[in-house]
Amino acid sequence: MDSDAELMLADFFKQLTVEVRASEHTVKNYQRDLKHLSRYCTDKPITRWADLKHTDIRAHIASRHRKGLSSKSLQRELSAIRSFYNYLLKKGQTDVNPAQHIQAPKQARKLPKTLDVDQLSGLLEAGASSLLEIRDLAMFELFYSSGLRLSELSALDLTDLDLPDSTLTVRIGKGGKSRVLPVGSKAVTAIENWLQQRAVKIPAIEPALFVSTRGTRLGQRNIELRLERWCKAKGIAEHIHPHMLRHSFASHLLESSHDLRAVQELLGHSNISTTQIYTHLDFQHLAEIYDKAHPRAKKKPL
Repeated sequence: MDSDAELMLADFFKQLTVEVRASEHTVKNYQRDLKHLSRYCTDKPITRWADLKHTDIRAHIASRHRKGLSSKSLQRELSAIRSFYNYLLKKGQTDVNPAQHIQAPKQARKLPKTLDVDQLSGLLEAGASSLLEIRDLAMFELFYSSGLRLSELSALDLTDLDLPDSTLTVRIGKGGKSRVLPVGSKAVTAIENWLQQRAVKIPAIEPALFVSTRGTRLGQRNIELRLERWCKAKGIAEHIHPHMLRHSFASHLLESSHDLRAVQELLGHSNISTTQIYTHLDFQHLAEIYDKAHPRAKKKPL
């Protein structure tokens, strides 16, 4: 970059520190990010900030992405570049902000781990020998049976259950939506066992389905801790949390049924794209559908 370009960059950082009063952390990040942009200009070579085009910013960000930068870091770099060019626009040093409509590549969403059927059988068939374990087993069976979120299970009331019909109602799911879910036979049995114990040993004032020995609703953190304790007591080394049971429910159901819409409804997702990300589609099944359905994929007879 020429001396005028370097001076404009220095003035920007001064304005950022003195007038905007940005934090020291922000200033250092912007300095580092714009230093990378300066190197890109030197390599091209580009000597004036006004000469950078939309395609240059896109190429620079793509290069940074190839070097392993996360989506979050690239978003910050773009923010720094946009701020700098907004400053140049105010000073009359450029006519456009070349970073204005460029977005960082989206970060791939990490899927939570799932348990296979054998692992879940080991978890749920370990046996319950106390009041709390009977309650805990009912909770874990229900997680896997109906694919509940942790918040949804904690919020369940006795009146939300219809055991003769093997269903339950989630009154307020994510986004304030309600839904009716099936309850599997194993979960029904576990819940019935818990309700028998609850009626005898727990005060009947609290409407919650799952309560402590004091008769108060079991909170989300307590449910997580009970699952950790269950795994430790049953000799299960892997760290298992409630979300893994919900995810396993979705994955196993989808692998067997291949009905994405049904799984979407059961999970309470408002957008099917969330279900596609959240679950593991059986690639072999998709490949078979492709071979059968796509007119250019069918193999020619020998």
